[in-house]
Amino acid sequence: MRRVVVLTLLALALPIVAWADTFDITNQFGSASVTTAGIVVGGTHRSTLESWNKNTSGNLGKVSFSTGAFSGTSVLSNGTFAGGAGTTFIITGIGSWAKKLTGASNCGSGCTLFTGSFVGPITWTKTGGGSFGSTFQLSGMVTGTLWNGRVVSGMTTQNFFATNAQFTLGVGHISTGDTQFPVPEPGTLGLLGTGLVGLAGMFRRKLMGA
Repeated sequence: MRRVVVLTLLALALPIVAWADTFDITNQFGSASVTTAGIVVGGTHRSTLESWNKNTSGNLGKVSFSTGAFSGTSVLSNGTFAGGAGTTFIITGIGSWAKKLTGASNCGSGCTLFTGSFVGPITWTKTGGGSFGSTFQLSGMVTGTLWNGRVVSGMTTQNFFATNAQFTLGVGHISTGDTQFPVPEPGTLGLLGTGLVGLAGMFRRKLMGA
């Protein structure tokens, strides 16, 4: 009985361990349209991808996204932007590193590393400023598909700044951003499968012996 309990606990714990690894993506710079209709970072307004999993640095690609409408009357106050249908979150890799990662024939003009959307409300919080300018932090959950077809969900935090006049005109600038996706490790998933097979075998022997 003790062995069954131990194997059961192991089987329950392995999925947690399997999601211990993460992709950590940071971005810097870029302008955005920031209005009560939503935030749009894309087209000619792009933020520069600076690192992927903190193994590489430099101009590696772009981060672009769009949100739903704002809950308040002014983006100069705290509130939430809508997530869900109609929102986007896209990470594009540019150069040889992205080609090596994805196995694509050419990433000179960009290869999509992640495509997805925001989930649920997206928080817009004032973090500083005064009569001249303000800083805000945008944070929310995103879900979508990596270049290898794996579906993942994670959290993104984007820091904005602008003069109050610019925000009033619908213009904001990204200073830094960070997005993290928990990704299962293949080796750990193999251990999970082995553990479940062993657990099933033990129950089968007990049932046959009963």
